[in-house]
Amino acid sequence: MRADGAAEIPGGVPGTSVVVRIRNASASLTPAERRVADVVAADLQLVAFGTVADVARAAGASGASVVRLAARLGYDGFVGLQDAVRTELADRLRPAAVRIRDLPPGDVVARAMATSIEAVEDTLSGIDRAAFDDAVRLLSDRGRRIAVIAGDAGAGIAGHAGDELRMLRSQVEVVGGTPVSVGQSIARLDPGDVVLALDLRRYDRWLLRAVDHAVAEGAVLIALTDGPLSPLARLSRALLVVEGEGIGPFDNYVGALALLAALVAAVAEELRDDATTDLDRVERTWQALEALTDG
Repeated sequence: MRADGAAEIPGGVPGTSVVVRIRNASASLTPAERRVADVVAADLQLVAFGTVADVARAAGASGASVVRLAARLGYDGFVGLQDAVRTELADRLRPAAVRIRDLPPGDVVARAMATSIEAVEDTLSGIDRAAFDDAVRLLSDRGRRIAVIAGDAGAGIAGHAGDELRMLRSQVEVVGGTPVSVGQSIARLDPGDVVLALDLRRYDRWLLRAVDHAVAEGAVLIALTDGPLSPLARLSRALLVVEGEGIGPFDNYVGALALLAALVAAVAEELRDDATTDLDRVERTWQALEALTDG
């Protein structure tokens, strides 16, 4: 028990991110503290550069509730919470050339396993189920074209997910290449068509411009990105947050890979009957062309 009589919450483990601490503590928060926690998780910049009063006002709660939440999460009051948020924001924005200078010593394989497991767990356990279900409905709607687009770092896994979606349904295109070819793909989208976009900080400017234009023309955006502060988040209809913290100088896309796999599996379930027919046809064609071998 804490000195104030409240039970200890398993959120204040040193090194754990603010959002993960909130997630771990959520079941034990009071209604007022939960409102504050929602504001903190959704708007880290407000915490980083605002005051207790600013956060309390945004949450419709008292300043005391803000301070209590900070203490429950294991921080030394609001100042400790604010310092942690500022550190997280600064670290996320550091380029790889800076991160590589701060690599800790030790067992890289063990760190890779722990970081990858945490990325998958944080990404999948933190899914907004309403947004996920909406994304699956959009991706399963055969009347909508789908454009899959990703920044350079995530292009490989996004392209793989696009290929899998294309085997489940028609009118799926993986968008990439030069600005000319990207523009041609985006121009073919009609209002109501879907853009499935993946990118983490630091964002590819060409992708943001392409997505912004597509949404302005009426396309619907499913955004897989690193939080509500992402420029993709403000444009999205369905926001799915990816934990991308890596063990080295580069971002970790393991969480994104798991999230894309979940989306594709859910679409396959939604389109089971039609998709089975499509997959049978693809398999017959592969066999006829002797395209694959098992040995």
